[in-house]
Amino acid sequence: MEYSAPPTRLTFDGFLFDMDGTIIDSTSAIEKHWQTIGSEIGVDPDVILETSHGRRSIDTLKILAPEKANWEYVQEMEGRLPKLYGDEAIEIPGARSLLDAIGQHAVPWAIVTSGTQPLVSGWLARLKLPHPAHLITAESVANGKPDPACYRLGRERLQLVGSDKNVLVLEDSPAGIQAGKDAGCKVLGLVTSHTAEQVKSAGPDWIVKDLDSVRVVEAKDGCLTLEIRDGLVDGTS
Repeated sequence: MEYSAPPTRLTFDGFLFDMDGTIIDSTSAIEKHWQTIGSEIGVDPDVILETSHGRRSIDTLKILAPEKANWEYVQEMEGRLPKLYGDEAIEIPGARSLLDAIGQHAVPWAIVTSGTQPLVSGWLARLKLPHPAHLITAESVANGKPDPACYRLGRERLQLVGSDKNVLVLEDSPAGIQAGKDAGCKVLGLVTSHTAEQVKSAGPDWIVKDLDSVRVVEAKDGCLTLEIRDGLVDGTS
């Protein structure tokens, strides 16, 4: 597959960002953390890692360790992660510059993630990344991705509900891509944590390697126009 699609410009009223795999890559930190947690709760860490990406920890624990599947434990457990393994996380290329550009123009955006509030706030503080006015976290909805409830809630928080509002979801996981599409959003898929084939199979509207391919080119009437470069050829749905 080739990332050589010609540049395209698209205008949006607001943006909903996934966190891990979209803004940051904390894979190494998560692997080390689950090794510790697996030993703590008596579950093989490899089994946890096979099913945990893009899924809320509480949903993983409901399957593997039901006695630990409560918000008090999950928030405390995830809150440790940025404190103990903060040096293991890196930024997704282009993420900071895109967030800074969106923030400069006061266009609404939010983070919609399977992580808990302590985890997301911890990472944003540790990496000194922009903090949105709205965080939709694991605690915000009854069901996690691929259920679209999280992205529907994101649209509500941004006051961008309705077919006349053009909202872009930025996602790396097939479950998240599906959730964004089912919430009535356009979706940009990133090939950061899954293969291009896996991302494409979820049906995003555009596919790029990372956010270095995305830049703001115009702000007008409360909307932002993005230019998407070096997209996956035939990556549109």
